[in-house]
Amino acid sequence: MKSIVTIIAWLAAFTAIGYYTSSTTLEIVATTTGLLCVWLTARENLWAWPISLVNVVCFFYMFMDVKLYADMSLQVFFFALSAYGWIVWATKRGNAKVRPTRRLSRRTALALIVFLVAATWAWGALLQHHTDASIPYMDAFVATLSLIAQFLLSYKVLENWYVWIFVDVLSIGMYFYKDLNTIALLYVVYLGIATMGLISWRKELGNYGDGGDAAKDGTYAGEIRATAQGAPVHGGDSARGNG
Repeated sequence: MKSIVTIIAWLAAFTAIGYYTSSTTLEIVATTTGLLCVWLTARENLWAWPISLVNVVCFFYMFMDVKLYADMSLQVFFFALSAYGWIVWATKRGNAKVRPTRRLSRRTALALIVFLVAATWAWGALLQHHTDASIPYMDAFVATLSLIAQFLLSYKVLENWYVWIFVDVLSIGMYFYKDLNTIALLYVVYLGIATMGLISWRKELGNYGDGGDAAKDGTYAGEIRATAQGAPVHGGDSARGNG
């Protein structure tokens, strides 16, 4: 009963924020579902993923209106990663409500850094020369970082929160620069929830002994590398939900 009351209270708060920071019904839905999705993710709740799918569709049209094309196109990848993450989180969890949190391997981290540099350069150049994007390289950098963060979140890797926190800080500055003040303030709330998620996931990871045996022998990192390269994920339980 207490958990239900808590969810209702947070939903009411997020709806109120959405109402007072938005000017259209679409923005209200996008804001409310975005806040609810991040909050549920921080609490490791599977309902984060279907709500995320609704949120992604809303933001696709919102970013298109303000000519943030990298962010707009990013929603297509977010939709796919959210659907996949839903599967990932729901499987290989044993008796737990979701799959245990894992750590990022050095090899995967290096690969993601290389991807960040290459994708930002290519995406930024494309936006600069073929669109009327106002801040093409910053737009591309934040978009690519967001894609990396979502990728790690889908695999329930702790380090996703560090990336999201960095994305939120950059987004706050970028949206203030674009005079999208209400969205910038919304990202301040996202920043707070992401910080809460980091603290909560670190605590949960500690309860599993720093990620368990699979994290120590590199099995989980191997799954990430195999999927990123297009190879099938290791066998075992059926696929799990996005994280």
